[in-house]
Amino acid sequence: MKVRLGRNVVALAAVSFFTDASSEMIYPLLPLFVTATLGGSATLLGAIEGAADSVSALLKLASGWLSDRTRRRKPLVVAGYALASAVRPLIAISQTALQVLAIRVTDRVGKGIRGAPRDALIADSVEPELRGRAYGFHRAADHAGAVVGPLVAWVLMSQMGVGVRTIFWLAAIPAVIAVITLVVGVREPAPPALAPALAPALAPALPPAPLGLRFFAYLGVLLLFTLGNSTDAFLLLRATELGVSAALLPVLWAMLHLVKTVSSTPGGILSDRRGRKPVIVAGWMVYAVVYLMFGHATDAWHVWVLFAIYGVYFGLTEGVERALVADLVPAARRGAAFGWYNLAIGLGALPASIIFGTIYDRFGAFIAFTVGAAAAMLASVGLWIVVPGATSRART
Repeated sequence: MKVRLGRNVVALAAVSFFTDASSEMIYPLLPLFVTATLGGSATLLGAIEGAADSVSALLKLASGWLSDRTRRRKPLVVAGYALASAVRPLIAISQTALQVLAIRVTDRVGKGIRGAPRDALIADSVEPELRGRAYGFHRAADHAGAVVGPLVAWVLMSQMGVGVRTIFWLAAIPAVIAVITLVVGVREPAPPALAPALAPALAPALPPAPLGLRFFAYLGVLLLFTLGNSTDAFLLLRATELGVSAALLPVLWAMLHLVKTVSSTPGGILSDRRGRKPVIVAGWMVYAVVYLMFGHATDAWHVWVLFAIYGVYFGLTEGVERALVADLVPAARRGAAFGWYNLAIGLGALPASIIFGTIYDRFGAFIAFTVGAAAAMLASVGLWIVVPGATSRART
């Protein structure tokens, strides 16, 4: 049987491809830019990334709720992508780490506006039995862009002598393409759970369906995992400490996203067939092992191996976690549910990164990465307990 994911899923995947090509031209260079060029510390680096992620998560809750209320996802998605695309290249003119913080937070405001409505839009656009595949395909395209972006940056730096700040400016080009693709390619689907003709009349009169205790228990476990899941900027910082040169950081980052790209769609398909919980737990255990090994690593080649394995963790979890959210809640509450999902992650992002950075500065990489691994192991046990059954029954 031929599987069709539909126009919206394909178009949103293309949008994510170009957006990540833009952002990942910048991101692998950012830790070194903040610490070496601008003189920031590891703690400040953690604060920048943690604050950006937390602001994003708070806005995802509001935008998800609003998209349910208005039954229109696309306007919020467009606004979010447009804002982030406009401010991201401005890192090129930053003279202090605090200016980078302001720009990163504004960038993540855009991500916060678009995130939950976009994820709900994907769920609205496919059949329940294809959710894992759809989210996996979307994440694969996202990561494919993150392969292209760093490689472009590497070619520009190593072969053409382009400076870091110029790279940041050039990142605006794929960002503009992403916004155009979104405006032209994505269509607003019929409101979930209601016939299109009746939706405007009935929507205000319907009481909101409950999200359920299972859903919030799942979020509690995600929050625990996130507290040990600090920003990947620390992995790049660790890579430079172990001897990976600045010119090779974009290549290392591209390799990570290549593994993410290759593993994301199979990970989603596996969860459709075998269940969300065992796939997510397997991914979290991969994360724990990788973090433990980062604490023990002593040579540059260790970094390359660990980054490759780390990509498998994303393939097993990113799309599957979102599919489980869609499985656990009513269709009419998907926007709010994805908002809560991202809020749980965001609430943990800021303290996780600050705590990790502080431990890194005071006690070293070994202790910091061990703490992150322990949190992942505890969360794996928690998920097995609070999400009953191997497969959550999809709700249409």
